[in-house]
Amino acid sequence: MAIFCLNCGNKSIGGKGYFRYNETSGIASLDPAFAKNQSIMWAVHQLFNTLVEVDSTLQLQPSLATRWEISPDGRTYTFSLRNDVFFHDHPVFPGGKGRKMTADDVVFSLQRIVDPATASSGAWIFNNKIDTIHPFTAINDTTFQLKLLQPFRPMLGILSMQYCSVVPKEIVQHYGRDFRRNPVGTGPFSFGFWEEGQALVLRKHPRYFEKDEAGVQLPYLDGIQVSFLDNKAAEFLEFRQQRLHFINDIESSFKDEVLTKAGTLRKAWEGKITMHKHPYLNIEYLGIFQDTATGNNPLRQKKVRQAINYAFDREKMMLYLRNSIGTAAHAGFVPMGLPSFDARLVKGYSYDPRMARKLLEEAGYGNGKQMPAIKLLTIPIYTDLAAFIATELGEAGIPVQVETVQKSLLLEMTANGRAPFFRGSWIADYPDAENYLSVFYGKNPAPPNYTRFRNSRYDALFEKAVGENNDSLRYELYREMDRIIVEEAPVVPLWYDMVLHLVQHGVKGFRPNALNLLELRRCTLDQ
Repeated sequence: MAIFCLNCGNKSIGGKGYFRYNETSGIASLDPAFAKNQSIMWAVHQLFNTLVEVDSTLQLQPSLATRWEISPDGRTYTFSLRNDVFFHDHPVFPGGKGRKMTADDVVFSLQRIVDPATASSGAWIFNNKIDTIHPFTAINDTTFQLKLLQPFRPMLGILSMQYCSVVPKEIVQHYGRDFRRNPVGTGPFSFGFWEEGQALVLRKHPRYFEKDEAGVQLPYLDGIQVSFLDNKAAEFLEFRQQRLHFINDIESSFKDEVLTKAGTLRKAWEGKITMHKHPYLNIEYLGIFQDTATGNNPLRQKKVRQAINYAFDREKMMLYLRNSIGTAAHAGFVPMGLPSFDARLVKGYSYDPRMARKLLEEAGYGNGKQMPAIKLLTIPIYTDLAAFIATELGEAGIPVQVETVQKSLLLEMTANGRAPFFRGSWIADYPDAENYLSVFYGKNPAPPNYTRFRNSRYDALFEKAVGENNDSLRYELYREMDRIIVEEAPVVPLWYDMVLHLVQHGVKGFRPNALNLLELRRCTLDQ
């Protein structure tokens, strides 16, 4: 604690080789079984490893597994594991030294996710996918086998999720639910201490298995320090004073000070900091609840939903409200960055108020007939966005009333079907378009199917795609599904997101990725 406090008092970057960042939302748990949001995922990613992982280009690479084989029927995955992976040191282990990881640890870790007693927020990842009798098997210490009910090509992507991190059985059993604040894994950093709401310190794992191309052991850093200032304005001020090595996005009140409308650094900041901007697998959208789109509700008509998509200027929205951080969504629901994305083959909506009015007339809202007002639900940080869209829709003849509610309430309302028109977003859990298209699969509940969209052709294509081994054929099925979503318009795509990182000049080897995982294994700090 004294080391941490001493380093916190430093006025500038450098010194001990500890990477410092802030987490405004706090960290609820350090147990990977509960890695349901970015703040937990970032910390868990430092402490644990998975069988496979996603690289900076969204390709799946070996991690704890060295290779894998998939049976001809697509239902059995056999993984060969590394034999040089050690858990972090801990007093529960004999002699206090971390033991070697084996296939039994993989079996325990994945079985723990689906065990109702764990109540993992990630239990859904294996729903209706894994064998009901023997899904996870340790063939020997270095061979693990996974069996599925039917072929599911995105399974490797699922296994890269932080939920699937490997944990040691004896430590989990020793701590029980308190494993959340006493984590032990195989990751590049081990647990130091955690004063919840104040500070989290992670330290370099001295027996970490990965090495760089020159044979130097990773990670390079001595450790990581996380602070918990609870608002983005205070975080930005700490970054400006060089007390943080990077920040993820900028608090809105400072955005125009740092960025031009074109999304570049203003001259006053050039040469002082580095900006990283790249595609992020997240789509922002407006959702339209389908089950209640009946009776006098104008949203029951497809032409009204299509008119909404034509009636506002996404480019203007990005320029003036987003400082060009992101790309206007003129294709489907699947965002930029995924291999199957192709705006030429999935054409969405562009700004065309004339077409919007034509569709409204065809829907029966012409010749002076007034459409009843539609209520748009949003959360406070998106109030300006919702007001802009409401104004543009109003000019096209679609009256919209914006109602702002707290995030927890909106999540509850969308899950319970009490939000006919709502602002939403979908961040990738793993890098496959199936993760987005499952949002509209008719057999899925809410979440993820918040709109309650049902379409028999769509469902048939979805079921065919997830079992297709040929990537090119699977991607075409994905695009055909996305074209159905564009046509039926259960959602209004707004923009495909970008990650914006502001980074101090002394930070090297800090590599962004489209999943926005915090990757620090190869990061170094100038002294």
